[in-house]
Amino acid sequence: MGLGVVGEAAALFAVTNVDDLLVLALFFGQAAGRPHPTRTIMLGQYLGFAGILSVAVAAALGASLLPERAVPYLGLLPLALGIRAAVQAWRHRRDAAEEAEAGPGGPRAVEVAAVTFANGGDNIGVYVPVFATAGPGGTAVFAAVFLLLVAVWVLAGRYFATRPVIARALSRWGHALLPVVLIGIGLLVLAGAW
Repeated sequence: MGLGVVGEAAALFAVTNVDDLLVLALFFGQAAGRPHPTRTIMLGQYLGFAGILSVAVAAALGASLLPERAVPYLGLLPLALGIRAAVQAWRHRRDAAEEAEAGPGGPRAVEVAAVTFANGGDNIGVYVPVFATAGPGGTAVFAAVFLLLVAVWVLAGRYFATRPVIARALSRWGHALLPVVLIGIGLLVLAGAW
């Protein structure tokens, strides 16, 4: 085991979660100016990823919590959240003053968790055979590295959302881009059902 497994785990996490960076940056853009966005988004990301790990580990141990054919239907979660975000963006497209008066908002931890879990549905299919062949010790190393990298991913998403050029783009277009990305993720995950 050792550093080889840690390196494999880091590489596997990066490859299977690169799309999360955009989603996290969008969540941070949506939460700009709100109190404690990092804590809320971090909590949601950990909850969602813990769900992914739980299902993958259980499936690797032989328990099939989700039939393989059910995994693509996880795409309904980001699809529904995307449609909801699109409706809200459409309704409030002209009233920035009302949004400023509304007070704290932005994504809730439960929404972040749902999107993370649904977006990671395809990761389960990748993690199960890796965990099954890694054995209990190797799986524990993979899980520990993954959980450490979740925090790195959240901080990277915050970093990207706070770069002046990216922050301006997110403040101008993020309300429209987030629903598009969530609906796209939902449709891509659902495409696996057909």
